[in-house]
Amino acid sequence: MTNREVSQLVDTSDEWITQRTGIRERRIAAEGQFTSDLGLRAAKAALSDSGMTVDDIDVIILATATPDNTFPASAVTIQEALGMRHGAAFDVQAVCSGFLYALSTADSMIRSGQARRLLVIGAETFSRILDWTDRTTCVLFGDGAGAVVLSGEPQPGSRTDRGVLSAHLRSDGRFKEKLFVDGGPSSTGTVGQLRMEGREVFKHAVTMISDVIEDTFQATGFTAADIDWFVPHQANVRIIDATAKKLDIPLEKVIRTVDRHGNTSAASIPLALWEASSDGRIQRGDLLLLESMGGGFTWGAALLRW
Repeated sequence: MTNREVSQLVDTSDEWITQRTGIRERRIAAEGQFTSDLGLRAAKAALSDSGMTVDDIDVIILATATPDNTFPASAVTIQEALGMRHGAAFDVQAVCSGFLYALSTADSMIRSGQARRLLVIGAETFSRILDWTDRTTCVLFGDGAGAVVLSGEPQPGSRTDRGVLSAHLRSDGRFKEKLFVDGGPSSTGTVGQLRMEGREVFKHAVTMISDVIEDTFQATGFTAADIDWFVPHQANVRIIDATAKKLDIPLEKVIRTVDRHGNTSAASIPLALWEASSDGRIQRGDLLLLESMGGGFTWGAALLRW
């Protein structure tokens, strides 16, 4: 769905959306196409790229704020569709930060010995919870999915170690009303629609993200100068660029897909990873910095070597 198509639904324009968000188009799931359908395609692609099969996977973690059903977890739908009859599958809900929460959970399970290989998916159909008469929100979001495979392997304990090197997660419930959905099984018995105070989110985003990234650098001993690629949550190009500038990360090292995908919430980071690895930018051994911020507020950062 292009900005021009959106402008046929609400009073806006391609120029207005592009100038304020950097978004030019977004994808919308077809009628009858669910979050699990998108997640399944991403899962199959990740397994194929990794050279593994579902038999190699111990656990599936799906990050999503738009599951197929209130329960069961949409991860089990993907598990069944993959033909996986072993292990475990569950959802993680931290809105736009969901993928980093899922990635950190998977990393912890590997380090603790609970699992050796995990399939981590971010998938969303945010078009189902948008108010398509609210031009301040409906222009921002899209549907999509991405996935990665994490495998536990011994590392030498040096600066060349691969995998998730450090992950830091945060939340602050005082900001709930700044970005939320006005419905739910316990409160209204309805799905509800997304509501956001855009200026307030922008005001807090750069500071919160920068602070948690600095914690990540401090924990690992790396600096912004060591980063090969900065892969941020794809919410708004102004937030992305402002964060990179504050951290002294050159814009040529920033992976940006927001212009083509819009904000796909928990799917945005794995979608960006897929695009940048598929086109050859991200190479084995590259040091990647990931960050995200979402409703709650939740936010986080992770440093990993590809």
